[in-house]
Amino acid sequence: MASSSSSSIKAILSSPLTSSPASHSSTKPSSLLSFLHTTTTTSTPISLKLSSQPPLNSRPRFVVNNVVLKTQTSPETSVSSNYSQQHSTTPTILVSEKLGEAGLEVLRGFGHVECSYDLSPDQLCSKISSCDALIVRSGTKVSRQVFEAAKGRLKVVGRAGVGIDNVDLQAATEFGCLVVNAPTANTVAAAEHGIALLAAMARNVAQADASIKAGKWQRSKYVGVSLVGKTIAVMGFGKVGSEVARRAKGLGMNVIAHDPYAPADRAHALGVDLVSFDQAISTADFVSLHMPLTPATSKVFNDETFAKMKKGVRIINVARGGVIDEEALVKALDSGIVAQAALDVFTVEPPPKDSKLVQHENVIVTPHLGASTKEAQACVAIEIAEAVVGALKGELSATAVNAPMVPPEVLSELSPYVVLAEKLGRLAVQLVAGGSGIKSVKVVYRSARDPDDLDTRLLRAMITKGIIEPISASFVNLVNADFTAKQKGLRISEERIVVDSSPEFPIDSIQVQISNVESKFASGVSDNGDVSIEGRVKYGTPHLTCVGSFAVDVSLEGNLILCRQVDQPGMIGLVGNILGVHNVNVSFMSVGRTAQRKMAIMAIGVDEEPNKEALIKIGDVPAIEEFVFLKL
Repeated sequence: MASSSSSSIKAILSSPLTSSPASHSSTKPSSLLSFLHTTTTTSTPISLKLSSQPPLNSRPRFVVNNVVLKTQTSPETSVSSNYSQQHSTTPTILVSEKLGEAGLEVLRGFGHVECSYDLSPDQLCSKISSCDALIVRSGTKVSRQVFEAAKGRLKVVGRAGVGIDNVDLQAATEFGCLVVNAPTANTVAAAEHGIALLAAMARNVAQADASIKAGKWQRSKYVGVSLVGKTIAVMGFGKVGSEVARRAKGLGMNVIAHDPYAPADRAHALGVDLVSFDQAISTADFVSLHMPLTPATSKVFNDETFAKMKKGVRIINVARGGVIDEEALVKALDSGIVAQAALDVFTVEPPPKDSKLVQHENVIVTPHLGASTKEAQACVAIEIAEAVVGALKGELSATAVNAPMVPPEVLSELSPYVVLAEKLGRLAVQLVAGGSGIKSVKVVYRSARDPDDLDTRLLRAMITKGIIEPISASFVNLVNADFTAKQKGLRISEERIVVDSSPEFPIDSIQVQISNVESKFASGVSDNGDVSIEGRVKYGTPHLTCVGSFAVDVSLEGNLILCRQVDQPGMIGLVGNILGVHNVNVSFMSVGRTAQRKMAIMAIGVDEEPNKEALIKIGDVPAIEEFVFLKL
């Protein structure tokens, strides 16, 4: 029995219960986010259930219990060693559609780049299991089957452009794959193309060009309409839509816009009135489409919509073809409700050669050229390449589309608190003993700022990551944190408390409470019966400041030993001597006590992992009532 216990203890103390090597850094926030560190191999769970077999009627000095996290599919999941298994090879990046050479150079500087164009769905699924990243444009469908075929290796999908309707975001999120796009690089190019189509349509440029090349001279047939004084409705007031509005104002047009999510002050700053959908389409002379393709916008321009428009309206679409019911548009053109249409996008690309819409004499078309300028292509390639490389490094991209959209300035401000949040989660879960499983976690943020000004989504995700990964075979990142918590039946609630401190710092402290569980360190239980720890950032470094009801001051670096002891002289020297004899370097010590000469908590930071003999000797010190060894 003793032999079994010894080997089990060794497995526990050497098993990677916490983060990857990157998460020990306090100077590089991007690596601490540990977004995309994953594994493609199957790990063997390490059992943590053991006892040091104390004599009858004696108090156990050192007991490590199995921590159980209840899931929907399995009665329990024990600690797995897979978290530390990292791909040591150079990442492979698959580029499935043409990308500018400048972007390819960025990618080649980081990993192995494979350019394979015009892949069939089956070919893509066949290749993807050996790839860490995939870069597409609009022609490649990244379906659920692709993520399933990747078998967990695919870490990031980069969309070289704005629209992401060709990527199954739900599947990406479930598989923990980050999806990033390049929303800014081609904004001006797309807006310019919209204006080019607007002017070309109004003056019949394409038809007149074809006519004169056919040997005709039909000046009277191609009389156009003026833009000055006309009303244009910009449907979708995002980056491209607002740039189109800016240019339309410069042409002397009256600009209105519809976008349920656009801030009114931004529109007013450009001299644009935000109006309802029906008001926009019923009053406009020109309707310019700049909305994404979603279930809500699919074929939103249909028979019913066209019937509400002013007779003789003209339509420009440089967004997504699917937002228009193309059969309905043909009917509206034939009836004269729509006088002309200028289209850069289509429901099916390329459209059928016999398409009635494409062949209509009052329609001018281009083959999805919105982003096709030399400058935009180079900028898009660089932007998406940098986003993909950043994601592979573990950095949070500001262009992530299936993760909390955290502005760069907020990321910078929160970076040390991100580290604190994950480490508090990892510490809290290591204080939990076996029992009914972890089901309820409460996170309390104390801050001088108004609760509405504190965005905690990123912090919540990292606490979730810290709690789940050490006791589960699951890989958790910012992308799938909420989904994984829900899947495992883990409820995480948040509370924000306003305190009288400096508003210069976003957060004063973070407290993690785990309810309805047993603790393997009784002093880690607060007065209300929850396992509770609290921390704050001091001088840019995360610190543990409270364990249960005991105040401590511990830098969260390396490993940690927590001891509950009788408050008496010589304890620091005694424990320090034991560790020194076993060649374990002490980085710091901190003592928190309830009252003089009564109970105290001694927190000891150590660089190395103490062996079994050292830990047993610490437990044999008469004044030490309990202790626990934790890995950060």
